[in-house]
Amino acid sequence: MARFLSRKLGGSVACLTAALTLLIQAPAQADTQTWQNVQKAGVLRCGAAIAAPYVMRDPASGQYSGYFVDLCRDFAENVLKVKAEFVDTSWDNQVAGIQSGKWDMAMALNSTPERAKAVAFSVPATDYQISLLVNEKNPKFASAGTDLADYDKPGVTIAVISGTAADKAVSGAIKQAKLMRLPGSDETRMALMSKRADILADANDTNHLFAMANGWAKEVLPVPALAKQGVSFALSRATPAADLAQLDDYLTERRASGEIDKLVDKASAEILAGQKAQ
Repeated sequence: MARFLSRKLGGSVACLTAALTLLIQAPAQADTQTWQNVQKAGVLRCGAAIAAPYVMRDPASGQYSGYFVDLCRDFAENVLKVKAEFVDTSWDNQVAGIQSGKWDMAMALNSTPERAKAVAFSVPATDYQISLLVNEKNPKFASAGTDLADYDKPGVTIAVISGTAADKAVSGAIKQAKLMRLPGSDETRMALMSKRADILADANDTNHLFAMANGWAKEVLPVPALAKQGVSFALSRATPAADLAQLDDYLTERRASGEIDKLVDKASAEILAGQKAQ
C-alpha cells in the first residue's frame, strides 16, 4: 500500500511538473511569432495618427509621409522584406489598436509609465518635449517669459490634440487656463489661427515648423520642460525580446548614422513647401 501511494504520489508530482513546464513554455512559444507572422502575412501594419512631421497624409491622394512613416516603410521593406501598410487612426486609439491586433506597430508614441503597462516600446527614434505656440501680438502674454505660470491664467485657452502626451502633461500642469481638446493637429492650428485658442501645446518640432512658416507665431519652451522624453514605436507586450532587439538595433544604427536627422529634414521641407504652395 505504501509503495502504491508512493508510486501514485510520484506520478502526480510528475504530471504537475509537466503541466507547470507547459504553462511556462507556452507563452514563450507564442511569443516567437511576431515578425514571423508579419512575414507570413507579407505586410507590416503601422497605426498612423496624424501629427507633422512624424506622420502626415496628403488629403488628395491619401498617401502617407513623415519620418516615422519613412522608418516604418524602410524597416518593413529592407529588414523584414515585406510591404508596409498604414492604418488610419487617432491618438486616443493607438494603444488599443495594438492590443486588439489592428496593427503591428504604432508610430511616434511617447514612452510613458502608464503606456508601458499596456504596450512594449522600442528605443527612441527621436527626442521630444512640449512647447507652446502663441501669437506674439497677443496682449495676454505681453510680459510673459518661459515660466508656465505666465500662461496658466484665467481667460486663457490652450488647444491640445486629445489623447496625446501633450494633452496628459498639460492637463496635469495647468490649474487656471481652459483646455480645448481637439482631434488632430489641423484643428488645433486652426483654433490658434482663428484666435479661438490663445495657445497651442504640442511637440516642439511640430510647433517649431509652424512658427517658421508663420511669422506671427512665437514658440515658447517652458521651464522646467514639459514631458521631455523619447518618441518611439510601440508594439504588443507579447513581442519577444529578440524581435524588439532587432527593431532597436535598426533604430540605433539609423540614429547614429544621421539618417533619422535627414528624414526629419525631408519631412520639414515637405511641410514648408506645402505651406508656401497654399
